[in-house]
Amino acid sequence: MATNSLQSLHHHHHSLLRLHPIDSPPTTLPTSSLFLKPTTTTTTTTPLSHSLSSTAFSLISPTTPSTTQTDPLSFDLLHHHLSAQDFRQADEETRRLLIALAGDQARKRGYVFFSEVQFISPTDLQSIDGLWRAHSDGRFGYSVQRKIWKRVNKDFTRFFMKVGWMKKLDTEMEQYNYRAFPNEFIWELNEETPEGHLPLTNALRGTQLLNSVLSHPAFDDAQEDGEGEEEVFEEKGGGNSSGGLKTLGKGVFKSDYSF
Repeated sequence: MATNSLQSLHHHHHSLLRLHPIDSPPTTLPTSSLFLKPTTTTTTTTPLSHSLSSTAFSLISPTTPSTTQTDPLSFDLLHHHLSAQDFRQADEETRRLLIALAGDQARKRGYVFFSEVQFISPTDLQSIDGLWRAHSDGRFGYSVQRKIWKRVNKDFTRFFMKVGWMKKLDTEMEQYNYRAFPNEFIWELNEETPEGHLPLTNALRGTQLLNSVLSHPAFDDAQEDGEGEEEVFEEKGGGNSSGGLKTLGKGVFKSDYSF
């Protein structure tokens, strides 16, 4: 009788552990954030070689990921989503890969510190970028965003406007606000999709993380047309002949980002 009671108690204890996992992600941040631990996926993949060049990915025919093997550092699932033009899921998978590639502490914590971006190998970051470029006709990817960022003299407000992470408000004054995630972002590729719109990098805690990604040595050798030629944003009706940043409007510009 005592043995049956112990077995029952043991079974109850394990049920509680399953119901209350100790590594549940925090609930106070946006679900899309790079600072959140991604939920475990039931889709598993067969890994691609990390040494493949970024251009090689365009030669691989799209396949459905295998369900017999798991490798958290595989690029197969990202390749699958991008091949299917499912940019919403590709963005989520990119976020998961950055956490996985940033090191043990990032994986345990569930989000990436800007100082950990340096631990992502250039080959891996180039592979992610190469997949995005190959399946977007060269319109998406970190290297594309880097070119735009450098053309606006690394001004993040101008960068956000250029890649469409901010939207123009229907007001008499020219004002902008940040897009709400996910519904106000553009998840398909067409003529109206801004260059560099994807992938997203959460800047809820500031722009240091995005700065570290765009400054990564992985992109040092990339050809950057127009580098050093800062684009001018003219201010309408303001008599500012030298040009300048378009007015954002009081109470509209915010220092945090919700995507």
